[in-house]
Amino acid sequence: MKNRFSYLLPGIPVMLILSGMMFSHSCANTTKAPSGGPKDTIPPVITKIKPLSGSVNVPVKKTKIELTFNEYVVVKDAKSIFLSPPLEKAPLNKIKGKSVIVSFEGDLDSNRTYTLDLTNAIADNNEGNMFPGFTYVFSTGSAIDSMLLTGIVQDCNTLQPVKGATVMLYKDQADSAVFLHRPDAAVKTDDWGYFCLRNIQDTVYRLYAIWDENNNNKYDPETEKVAFVDTLVRPVMSVVDSLPEIQKYDMKDTASCLARKTEYELNLFKEVPSKQMIVNKERMGERTAYITFMAPYAKIDSIWIKGVPHDKLITQFNIKQDSLEIWVNDPKKQPDTLFLYVNYLKTDTLGMLNPFTEEIKLAKPRNKAAVQKTSKRDIKKEDTTAVFTVDAKPENVEQSGFVFEFKYPLVEEAFDSLKFRFLNPKQQESTGQYTVSRDSLNLRKYVVMPKQKLQAGYEYFLKVPHRKFKDINGFYNDSTEVKVKLPNDDKLSSLTLVMGNVNNKYIVDLLNEKRDKVLRSFIIDKETSLLFPYLKAGKYSVRITEDLNRNGIVDTGCLLEHKQPEKVRFYKLSDGTFLIDIPEMTELEQNIDIEEMFK
Repeated sequence: MKNRFSYLLPGIPVMLILSGMMFSHSCANTTKAPSGGPKDTIPPVITKIKPLSGSVNVPVKKTKIELTFNEYVVVKDAKSIFLSPPLEKAPLNKIKGKSVIVSFEGDLDSNRTYTLDLTNAIADNNEGNMFPGFTYVFSTGSAIDSMLLTGIVQDCNTLQPVKGATVMLYKDQADSAVFLHRPDAAVKTDDWGYFCLRNIQDTVYRLYAIWDENNNNKYDPETEKVAFVDTLVRPVMSVVDSLPEIQKYDMKDTASCLARKTEYELNLFKEVPSKQMIVNKERMGERTAYITFMAPYAKIDSIWIKGVPHDKLITQFNIKQDSLEIWVNDPKKQPDTLFLYVNYLKTDTLGMLNPFTEEIKLAKPRNKAAVQKTSKRDIKKEDTTAVFTVDAKPENVEQSGFVFEFKYPLVEEAFDSLKFRFLNPKQQESTGQYTVSRDSLNLRKYVVMPKQKLQAGYEYFLKVPHRKFKDINGFYNDSTEVKVKLPNDDKLSSLTLVMGNVNNKYIVDLLNEKRDKVLRSFIIDKETSLLFPYLKAGKYSVRITEDLNRNGIVDTGCLLEHKQPEKVRFYKLSDGTFLIDIPEMTELEQNIDIEEMFK
């Protein structure tokens, strides 16, 4: 009996499997597809490195590094395989089984420490789980350099971190080094704008960061942004495996990422171009055009249009003086091509500014030159009327007033003909008074400011009568009336900033939570209180810019002059955050010590 049972024993598993299949077939819910199991969310892991990280006396020619993973992988971003110091050409890579093999087209330098960073470069083949990153270190000499240096790169205006900037160290202290040759060490910033230049020599360096558009590891000022540290730097920390600064963290691990030590802060900015020339031109209509210059603050000696009397020409620079608007103050038909002559200081082939007279042909736009008005329905409002807009937002009208902007400069104006009136909550009408001022930067813009304090619940009307304004085309305005009423939502809140220790000129901006939109703005040069009324519940940022040259704009820096961009600070609350959380129906007040912020 025992022998007979042992004879049947090998067949029992097969019978159990077959019966299980039959049972499951008869009892399964056939409307539901079989599950493929839980999704793979685990990133690949390195199981072997050849040669080992930390190797010395690595050959300088035909160097190859092989990294083997526990699963099949792909290179998602070859640019993220980053060698420091960089060679002329980026590293090459190829997949062999479960391995990534990295090689170099050029020879390595002798007796030098290299790091190969693989952050954001590799993912598994099936689910695309990103390899968290790894820094491979080796030397072509007999020793590994052991120092490190850390910091962050941020945008000079928003102070937001810049991901993917290239941070560079130069032993060459000449100002021209960053333009001419590749650095002695480099690294890319992570999602937090953070960088760690590891395994570097213990010596002094120049420290830069660039937004490397063409990935050549040199600074190209015409197209790229730059940041720099004013002084020479020298590393003081040594590489230790347990240091948080050299770990590869999940970028969503906020606590760990913020805990890393930051030694240097670099503010990325776009330099003012060094060359001066006219780079663009366009004729926008019958008698209007513009030209733009490569660099700001263009120096024009004279400007004229062939056949147009000098007193018939109207010109206006923008605030940076790198764009010039031009109008012909003559309503008669103008030629299809205007010949504009500009005598200005232009950069010559030697890089020097010299007087130069440039001829610019301004052809009439095709839609204006080719299309003839054949019937009344072809004629638009701007073909017969002095076009203008009036901006009066309820939340801004107390600060900004009624802002008029005409499409063309005026030759006749009658602002005293405007009718300003208001209705109180009982619908009783009164007449109001106002002042008028022309914008100092835009000769087509005017501000009408009510003299009396505006009140909630009142309705305000500004009427523009017919044919009171005439533009350079000879056209008169249509009549219009603008109505505005202060917001009366009980849920709205207000913010008052009490600005103390103001010893310079500053631009104060209220921004939204993302810091990508300016909601209100003031320019101050003394201690004052700034009121921001009618705010919806939410989070806001306060940006303050030090306007050293008092020109009302945020000026950028200059690398060769060792000039940093004008300082920007965000108001920080006592808890260390930069966002002011404003609830509904709240009158919030914040005291800001300007001197303390900028010292």
